[in-house]
Amino acid sequence: MKQGAKIRLLALLLAALFCLPAFPFSALATEYDASRPEVLDEGHLSAGAAILIEADSGKVIFEKNADQIMYPASTTKILTVWLALTFGDPNQVITVSDAAVALAEDESSAKLAAGENVKLIDLCYAAMLPSGNDAANAIAEGLGGTRENFVALMNEAAYSLGCTNTHFVNANGLHDENHFTTARDMAILARVAMENETFREIVLSPSHVLPKTNIYRSRTINNRNFFVAKTEGEENCYYEYSTGIKTGTTQAAGNCFVGSATKDGVSLISVVFGASKDEYRYTDTIKLMDYGFSQYLSTSIAEIYMKNPRVVDIRSFDLDDPEVGRLTLNIRKQDSKASDLVVVTLDEVEYWVQNFSSLTVTEFTRDLIAPIQEGEIMGTLTYYPENGNPVVYELTAARSIAAREQLAPTVDQIIADAMNDPNPFPRITFELVFLYLLLPAAGIFLALRLIKRLLKQLKKFRKVKTFKPTSRYYR
Repeated sequence: MKQGAKIRLLALLLAALFCLPAFPFSALATEYDASRPEVLDEGHLSAGAAILIEADSGKVIFEKNADQIMYPASTTKILTVWLALTFGDPNQVITVSDAAVALAEDESSAKLAAGENVKLIDLCYAAMLPSGNDAANAIAEGLGGTRENFVALMNEAAYSLGCTNTHFVNANGLHDENHFTTARDMAILARVAMENETFREIVLSPSHVLPKTNIYRSRTINNRNFFVAKTEGEENCYYEYSTGIKTGTTQAAGNCFVGSATKDGVSLISVVFGASKDEYRYTDTIKLMDYGFSQYLSTSIAEIYMKNPRVVDIRSFDLDDPEVGRLTLNIRKQDSKASDLVVVTLDEVEYWVQNFSSLTVTEFTRDLIAPIQEGEIMGTLTYYPENGNPVVYELTAARSIAAREQLAPTVDQIIADAMNDPNPFPRITFELVFLYLLLPAAGIFLALRLIKRLLKQLKKFRKVKTFKPTSRYYR
């Protein structure tokens, strides 16, 4: 290769190297594979910020810019409706004001009329399903007296729940620079809201019939959440395990969605903020949910125990016992209605299996000695969940174990035989003669021989040799 060509090639390589930082990191990520949902990285999501949590514990499973300040749009109504259901009377009738229905052309509306008398519960449906700003305004005015009072309640509630990066200025989510939150904070709000049974019923409803009012006849409002409501032309957005909850869209916020889903006892909540397209907020959510379900499973204490059941050593087992006295203990709930379900990650299952004894309390109610009958209760095992009452299980013998034949009767057996003997006088047997006559006589004989020998030795010591005195002469 000529020198000039080498220089040009080197220049091109350097130019390419300097241009690499201009490409977004998501472009370098591997393409998402729906057949491998357990593989997910930030580059697979269109959203600017996202988070996925396990609903029961609140544990974070996946996050992307979860603490970045974002605009929530109409997902704000999650807190609005939850406050209405928590502090309001569902049957309270609220008169919709002129100000509540004074909306801009691009605002979402439930088509309420000024002066219309609507129950609070129906306003909640109207705020969530068609995302009516007019319904949210009516809730704020009806419960707070003024919208400002209700917004103050919203901010106080959010802060008390741990949402420290959140501030609201309205009840409907209409864009304002001072109306913001984060994906993490919104997940906290959604988790609390989904604990309310009525809230769950609302967000899962594909539609709702608003009863006849003083102005309108009864009419049906439809859920605009395609994650829940299977809609023609939006099949890619629907999720079969979905349980709610709320969309949100403004030009500044982009396409937002807070979703929830339950599968095989595992409940998840996701937040997607700032997706580039309407469809992407749903497909991002589905990716998050599939990832979460690939990481978590719902199991029970009994199932975890049986992966590594307790084995004990039984004493006095028959010498022909094939397992030399080793006994496996099965487990059985004392109260069949007591819930022992737990939601854990795949890694946590292994931890539970290996450390089961330290996570539960075992007490034996009988001695570990043969004979033992299959199914016999050997003791109890107690599990103490973080929330709820302790669950007690019976530990039962998985097999029968025969007792070893004794070479000599035990003390207990001798006592039992004596108590059950109808003859008040003991039978004359060799053992009895030996124990009570011959053995004591032999002892006395030996003792006398020993004493006689000691006396003889003592007499020898008493015989002392005397010496005769001799004369000494002195010069």
